[in-house]
Amino acid sequence: MKRLLITAASVLALTASPAFAQDMVVTNAKLVIGDGGAPIEGGVVIVDDGKVVFAGVPTPGQTFSTDVLIDAGGAWVTPGLFATVTTLGLADVSAVDESNDITARETPFSAALDAATAINPTSQHILVHKAAGITRAATSMMPSGSIFAGQGAIIDLDGDAKPVMQARAFQMINLGEGGADRAGGSRAAAHALLRSALREAQALVGKSGIPETTEIGKDDEVFLSRFDAEALVPVVTGKQKLYVAVERMADIRAVLALKAEYPKLDLVLVGVTEGWLVANEIAAAGVPVIANGLNDLPETFEQLGATQSNAGRMAKAGVTVAINAESLQNPRRLQQVAGNLVALTRIPGASGMDWGKAFAAISSVPAEISGMGGKAGVLKPGALGDVVMWSGDPLEVGSVPTKVFIAGVEQDLSNHQTRLRDRYIDLDESDRPKAYDW
Repeated sequence: MKRLLITAASVLALTASPAFAQDMVVTNAKLVIGDGGAPIEGGVVIVDDGKVVFAGVPTPGQTFSTDVLIDAGGAWVTPGLFATVTTLGLADVSAVDESNDITARETPFSAALDAATAINPTSQHILVHKAAGITRAATSMMPSGSIFAGQGAIIDLDGDAKPVMQARAFQMINLGEGGADRAGGSRAAAHALLRSALREAQALVGKSGIPETTEIGKDDEVFLSRFDAEALVPVVTGKQKLYVAVERMADIRAVLALKAEYPKLDLVLVGVTEGWLVANEIAAAGVPVIANGLNDLPETFEQLGATQSNAGRMAKAGVTVAINAESLQNPRRLQQVAGNLVALTRIPGASGMDWGKAFAAISSVPAEISGMGGKAGVLKPGALGDVVMWSGDPLEVGSVPTKVFIAGVEQDLSNHQTRLRDRYIDLDESDRPKAYDW
């Protein structure tokens, strides 16, 4: 291990004696903590054993030991982005059914489906998004034959053989137009199906030794298999989050009303295009949202109230807001969406977010909603050592990551797209696959 003396004459040094042996130290950074605050000039990040031990402004003239010293040269340095909700790892070529596990169109199961069993850590979708600065994600199947999509997982994007950080982290359902169609053609049918399912799950709670509030007799009609009903027990007991895709104001209110019937539900609203119309009610219920970033035109009847100011207005009302990139298979647009929210603050009458809060909406806030508050999407002591260096302002469209570290390990940013770019960038026909030579 090499000992380095850092002084004000070279680059500002760090924290305090006694000196710590670090795996990695990044100095001279335009540092973003990710907690909603403004960037810090001349910042330092120290990662030891895969975790952050320091992030902030150092004291000049102090010394520390490190294996790897990186002078950022004033470049932007941020925590890794946290993408939610996505389908990352569940499809290689979405148009090829054999490689697509996003939907289960003919299965007899619904709530019991477990996305963690289908994650492919070497999927090009994962590799491409890692190169975009996304280091952790919540990934889920999508509803097809039922309002239930099944249980989503929290994954990392380091490409190793164990991408799943937490299996069965949340249950995903649709109670909007899509859910109504799958339940029989009406929102009333979708809500009846959900309440029936929750009742069946509640009846099983006592089977695990927890006092039950409702019993289903053996002659009662049930709509879920025992396997699906058991998968919902953690939902009714508040041990598993319930992500509900919902867009219009009336549907949002109907979902919030579920809390009165099942007070232990740990609800998260997803989509929420008309959330600004009931922002005060969402805030009062203490329910966080994962909002579509900048829906400004209605694509469906449940989005008639679409406005670019949706996320900003909800945040001003006190709602915890994370940003979704709308395309679940392409969340690498997250930084663009967050940057557009910053731009909205400059438009008279519009509601956006300042830079720090917009970045937090794609880093620490989605991590917190996903149950990883303080562990991901932020550079604070104890957090995972996910560090990204950028070519410019990360919320500007033209900026790209130059280095990505996940848990303190530098990542290979190559993928199928970069290899194609490098092969054909000079239009040299000798680079074509051999099949073209025949």
